[in-house]
Amino acid sequence: MITARRVLPIPIRYALPVSLLLFFSGVVLSQDTAVVLPNHAAPTDYGKGWECNQGYRDAGKSCDPIVVPENAYPTYATYGTGWKCERGYLESKDKCVAIEVPTHGYLTERSYKTGWKCERGYRATADTCTAIKVPGHGYLTDDAYGTGWKCDRGYRPVENKCIAIEVPVNGYLADTAYGTGWKCERGYKADKEACRPVQVPQNAYLNESGDGWQCARNYTRSRNTCVLRDR
Repeated sequence: MITARRVLPIPIRYALPVSLLLFFSGVVLSQDTAVVLPNHAAPTDYGKGWECNQGYRDAGKSCDPIVVPENAYPTYATYGTGWKCERGYLESKDKCVAIEVPTHGYLTERSYKTGWKCERGYRATADTCTAIKVPGHGYLTDDAYGTGWKCDRGYRPVENKCIAIEVPVNGYLADTAYGTGWKCERGYKADKEACRPVQVPQNAYLNESGDGWQCARNYTRSRNTCVLRDR
């Protein structure tokens, strides 16, 4: 026969404090302090602060309206001016000033400091676009620096001109116009403005470095000859 058990009440002196009972039951007590919101503001989702509504900016203890000047549009960003100038205008203090594009120039993205660039074949000089003077046997480049032009193959720049490179006998044009602009063929070595034949001694072979030759295996160099190495 099953008998029912009697549940005795917990004596008052053994009862847990109310705060601990709430803790173990998953309830957390908190005491929020009142947040004073300025006009045109709303409380943030984090912490106990506030942020200005769209179209207003934080001015310390208040939210001041963002004044968008003429020829600008609002960005609704919480930093900066809160507005940007339209294309064709640049920010100047609290205004948007029209960009004066010179002849042979064109508008660029607003991130460019002047708001304009020169067309190909021209370069910025102060507030104008000046034509790049390309010499004969030269061609335009897309480089923003330097002369804005380069010489054709076989020519080198000399005082704003392109001068023909004089290639000596047994030589050929190099891939660069700088230096001599030419190299000697295999078996020849540059000597001032000429290509002299390399004098290869007995028991040696042509080499691109040094004097243009190197001793064969088991031979060592002795001045301009190759002698058998001691074993």
